[in-house]
Amino acid sequence: MIRLPSLFMSSLLAISCAAIFTPLHNAHANTVQLQPISAITDSVAEYAVQQYGPQTVDSLAKLVSFNTEAVDGLTPDTNPEFINFKLSLKQLSQTLGLDYADHGYVVLIGLGDKESKLGVITHGDVQPADPKLWQKSPYELDTTTTPGLLIGRGTEDDKGPIVTAMYAMKAIKDKGLTLDRRIELMVYMAEESNWEPLKQFLTGFTPADINITIDAEYPVVTAEKGWSMISFTVPKVKDAAETETKPSISAFSGGSFASQIPQQARATLQHVDAKLLQLLKQRGALQQGMRYQFISDNGSLTILADGKSAHSSTPEDGINAVTHLAELLSGFDWPQTQAALTQNFIAEMIGLGLNAEQFGDIGYSDDFMGPMTLAPTVIKQDDNGTQVIINLRRPIGKTPETLDKQAHAAIKQWQAKHHVTLADVKTYWGEPKVMDKAPHLNTLLSVFGHFTGEKNPQPVAIGGSTNSKLFPNALSFGPAMPGVEYTGHSEHEFISHKQFMLNLKMYTAAFIELAVEPKLLN
Repeated sequence: MIRLPSLFMSSLLAISCAAIFTPLHNAHANTVQLQPISAITDSVAEYAVQQYGPQTVDSLAKLVSFNTEAVDGLTPDTNPEFINFKLSLKQLSQTLGLDYADHGYVVLIGLGDKESKLGVITHGDVQPADPKLWQKSPYELDTTTTPGLLIGRGTEDDKGPIVTAMYAMKAIKDKGLTLDRRIELMVYMAEESNWEPLKQFLTGFTPADINITIDAEYPVVTAEKGWSMISFTVPKVKDAAETETKPSISAFSGGSFASQIPQQARATLQHVDAKLLQLLKQRGALQQGMRYQFISDNGSLTILADGKSAHSSTPEDGINAVTHLAELLSGFDWPQTQAALTQNFIAEMIGLGLNAEQFGDIGYSDDFMGPMTLAPTVIKQDDNGTQVIINLRRPIGKTPETLDKQAHAAIKQWQAKHHVTLADVKTYWGEPKVMDKAPHLNTLLSVFGHFTGEKNPQPVAIGGSTNSKLFPNALSFGPAMPGVEYTGHSEHEFISHKQFMLNLKMYTAAFIELAVEPKLLN
């Protein structure tokens, strides 16, 4: 086993993936005995939306305006975007009458002074965004391009949840409800890039004994796959003599960061005649959902592939431009260039499948958590070779040792077939986790059932990996609805205004049911 390489830590900023997703198959479904929600809870939840609906949108716009993407060499206390983001959180806390404490990588925003606490876990950092792929700046809350949608980086992951949690606390404060537990919102500033500062913070901090992570989906998440990775470098290959006359691939690249299904990829071919160009165009037209541009220049052909970005924990929600471009170029007898080897590995070992169907014996599935997913997410070619990053999400059912053995065996077999040695092969196997014994599970299911009308809501498993793994009795509760595409990490991230208001209701209700003195709710 090899530790996560610095490539992720510094350049790609994608060690973990915050939230995520459509529900996976639930083999443990059973009838849930929903608890009735008190009239007070219902009333205050409605009040929160009626009183603060417009303000929540204004506050979200302010938070989205800060590009809180991790930058090498800077911390939340030295990066101006994070400094101003935290200042905005402080000002909003003061306006809402909530207490605020800045601990560098961790900000705590709370209501009440009880020793026992209800923890609410979020994060303020975001993944990179490519402005060329957005109608407006990803750091401007766009409410006009598609009426009814709040579009911008962080709207769903995780600045929207931060705002709704804060206004939920404000509504509870307005009504003067006596708390049995302090409500403590934790905003971590490096969830998308580095969990170590949070782990260090927790060594000297006592977390709540029950926690809600609002960084995933409804009804309630009780299992998360492990964020995993395979990476290697395709070595620079001295061009064979045949590349001087025969059609060849001279460049192949795509993807932006490790936790995103690539929307764009590109390849450059040499010595392409009209017949080959026409064949490639015909092949491209047959790929559903893909768009290709073919740019010819004196026998050189550049192919620009455009698919659909998605969170890499739900590759089924995207159209991977890298795998489709590799498929477009498969089946030809290309000279063995660095780029051709890269294309071949993706086409032969991954193809268009999502569940490691072609990657040796590595694929498997769990009845509740679903299948392991595998997606190439970053292909970066330079003078030293081509770096390939494959993002996997693994359920329970296989040990890291088994996965490591199977991954290396599959890679070794491909290397032998093509008489090449890949460099710097690394693996990382994150731990999946099942969290189905938390005491507030039924309460959260009941809140969801009450406000959605769902008669028998069930816990779900997700492909993502949230900070809930670091906290006791932690369950994820929203912000995405089951069966609805999660847009965090994509180049079209949004949350609908309707969902934003529903989240405000459900977070207000959950906080009341779990933190207000029970005698007040009877």
